[in-house]
Amino acid sequence: MKLNLPFFLLAAALLVPGSLLQAAPDAPAPKVQLALLLDTSGSMEGLIHQARAQLWKIVNEFNTAKREGRTPELEVALFEYGNDALSADKHWVRQITPLTRDLDEVSRRLFALNTNGGSEYCGAVIREAVQTLTWSSGAGVYKAVFVAGNEPFTQGPVSSAEACRAAMGKGIIVNTIHCGNSQDGINGAWQQGAMLGEGSYLCIDQDKAIAHIPAPQDGEIVRLSGELNKTYCGYGAQREERARNQAVQDSNAAAASPAAAVSRAGTKASSNYANGNWDLVDAVCQDKVDPATIKKTDLPEALRALNDADLKAHVAKLAIDRTAVQEKIRILNEAREAFLAAQRKEAGGPDTLDTAVAKAVRAQAGKAGFKWE
Repeated sequence: MKLNLPFFLLAAALLVPGSLLQAAPDAPAPKVQLALLLDTSGSMEGLIHQARAQLWKIVNEFNTAKREGRTPELEVALFEYGNDALSADKHWVRQITPLTRDLDEVSRRLFALNTNGGSEYCGAVIREAVQTLTWSSGAGVYKAVFVAGNEPFTQGPVSSAEACRAAMGKGIIVNTIHCGNSQDGINGAWQQGAMLGEGSYLCIDQDKAIAHIPAPQDGEIVRLSGELNKTYCGYGAQREERARNQAVQDSNAAAASPAAAVSRAGTKASSNYANGNWDLVDAVCQDKVDPATIKKTDLPEALRALNDADLKAHVAKLAIDRTAVQEKIRILNEAREAFLAAQRKEAGGPDTLDTAVAKAVRAQAGKAGFKWE
């Protein structure tokens, strides 16, 4: 049974023998499933750079979303298409990640992408995403595909119209993002694709430089992101590799843009940054494991000598520390957003990937019962 408790209450439950804190009845959390289908042909270097820099900002759209008072669990899948290095038998389409909550892995795979000239078949990549991903059949789930590219939407041997209809048959909204001006996208049937998929037709300038407005809170937020890493307690065979990847994705975000590093910190302070597959604190919170049942060889060497009670106390202390750092980040982010709001009033120009996706998800998820604080 999952403990639906804040970290500090969970910690109290672990520290106090025979605690009166009880686990809440299991209830499925509301869910959001997003599939990003990116054109990685030779002309799309700018699109991939924007995706790398803005992944965390896109994810953060759901940090304050609620459905029936509960924060949704976010799953993200990633596909590439239109790259000559891919298989012709698959119509130059490749699933990079399935629908997953492991956002560090999504980031790692995104930064490993390379562009190469190719044939861009939107119908093929949409069909592949619809058929191969594990889409939820539950009620009230927001399921959406975002396909981005610049060649005609109808290219290729797989009917894009039929692919969009198949998506709608599973309750999956198809949003189209044309990299270029609006009229070219209309002429290339990108708007028509969105209409068939009951989604949004969006246009972006994939080569637009990502503007960063420095805020007084930026430096401290990024510093606290590093402090959060100290509250992770790896377990299992991949614990060291996963911890290294966490730090690498911090570095990747910082290299992509200063704003990306801040946005990533915001994700790490949210419930959608879930690492129960390698972090003992998240695993206990999610009721995935009991620390007493873990093999000593699956723990960091420094913890192997602890008895069961001391190990639980150690995990509980890390949970308390993590909650405190996350709360500091959230407070700073609120102040940062207030500062930036006034600056954005004067901004203008074409959308980039993050702003295009944000416009669509808020409108569409709102119809599925999601509300934003």
